[in-house]
Amino acid sequence: MHYTSPIREPLINGNKSYHDITEDISRSIEQPPRLWWIALLISGTVATIGVLLILYTIWKGIGVWGLNKTVNWAWDITNFVWWIGIGHAGTLISAILLLFRQRWRTGVNRAAEAMTIFAVMCAGLFPLIHMGRIWMGFFIFPYPNTRGILWPNFNSPLLWDVFAISTYFTVSLLFWYTGLLPDIASIRDRTKGLARKIYSRLSFGWTGTAKQWQRFESLSLVLAGLSTPLVLSVHSIVSFDFATSVIPGWHTTIFPPYFVAGAIFSGFAMVLTLMLIARKVMGLEQYITIAHIESMNKIIVMTGSIVGIAYITEFFVAWYSGNVYEQWVFIRNRVADPFIFGPLLGVEPAPYWWAYWSMMTCNVLSPQIFWFKKLRRNVALTFIMSIFINIGMWFERFVIIVTSLHRDYIPSSWTYYSPTWVEVGIFVGTMGIFLTFFLIFCRYLPVIAMAEVKAILKVAGDQYIEKIAEKEKAEKEQTYLGGANLAGALHDKDDK
Repeated sequence: MHYTSPIREPLINGNKSYHDITEDISRSIEQPPRLWWIALLISGTVATIGVLLILYTIWKGIGVWGLNKTVNWAWDITNFVWWIGIGHAGTLISAILLLFRQRWRTGVNRAAEAMTIFAVMCAGLFPLIHMGRIWMGFFIFPYPNTRGILWPNFNSPLLWDVFAISTYFTVSLLFWYTGLLPDIASIRDRTKGLARKIYSRLSFGWTGTAKQWQRFESLSLVLAGLSTPLVLSVHSIVSFDFATSVIPGWHTTIFPPYFVAGAIFSGFAMVLTLMLIARKVMGLEQYITIAHIESMNKIIVMTGSIVGIAYITEFFVAWYSGNVYEQWVFIRNRVADPFIFGPLLGVEPAPYWWAYWSMMTCNVLSPQIFWFKKLRRNVALTFIMSIFINIGMWFERFVIIVTSLHRDYIPSSWTYYSPTWVEVGIFVGTMGIFLTFFLIFCRYLPVIAMAEVKAILKVAGDQYIEKIAEKEKAEKEQTYLGGANLAGALHDKDDK
């Protein structure tokens, strides 16, 4: 007898067959919709502006930014940590859900893995530009040299970042590409001429034999097992850029788990944003279902609550430690707004109170609406909330960096940081670069894992779930009638 949960929804709608899955997902590659061209034109224009501003910064120097002697990390490192956080969740989503055999991963894993690759590429730009002389990036790698004693500082978390992020990028790239092989082979068999030759090279001779599938499954599990601890370690190392210093507001042991939870939180939100755009533009509503969206929103509620607890813990530690400098940073430099908490505590409003309360509103308060099932399943609201969360997570990094730096131990060096148009343009430009890469990926490679969707069709397709439910109902009725007949026979026997 088959047992299925009565609340388990189908993950594939539309009474699909194996052939239908291939046709639907390949259609966006063979005939991209008009919306795709419009989106590519917009994102490509924004990306071009961003690249020109990066070149302008390299030519002129970072004096064109709003950095100063006191706030020497600002938008650049804020953007670096934000992009790294987004990149970390992609592979984690796919790897964890694969290891736990969650079937709903099939609708989100491919977009999440691609997001990781492109987000890490955008993140890597900012530390290089921040150096002021981009060619100095050559010296951050420890290589045998002939220039005398010239070795990077292995005690610095900034060097740990280089190793951790490059390792994570390599493993994520392998995990993403190996998962693509069966689908690339499917596209290869549908194309002709030059396209067929290119896809043949990319598919590495995949023919779908039993031995290839066995090796594919084994490699996927190995890479998932490698990437999961890497996700935890990499963002912990990024947090050490701050936590190993002695600056009030940074010197805290909660940063590693706090940063990891925040990365997963923002990454899930970005995956939702991309999924919902791809769902609409590519017409994939029957493969990225409301059940997928609801599952993602449940995780957002959980990770958002963890981030909220981390914010509260920071305040408790600042108060309980009795350290006046920590209390200054958290109360007078962040929380004290001109309307409620400032007058209540009897202190002047904090210069960046607007950034702190934007962070709290977007990250802690707004995700709580997803406790309600009707709102979790609302597509338009989910899309808006996914953008809100990423805005809030950007403000979190801004609050951590700028509000901890702009007022130090010497009042004469206190200052107020404001970004220049160049910084804002570069950040917006990296969004254009990210979306351009993602749209090109959607154009030439399947945004949904065809092979994995086919693997779960007979247990998650709507027509099969209905048949299983009908069969179970019939079996239950038969069992009930059989039990009733047996009970009647025993009753008659007792009467005799």
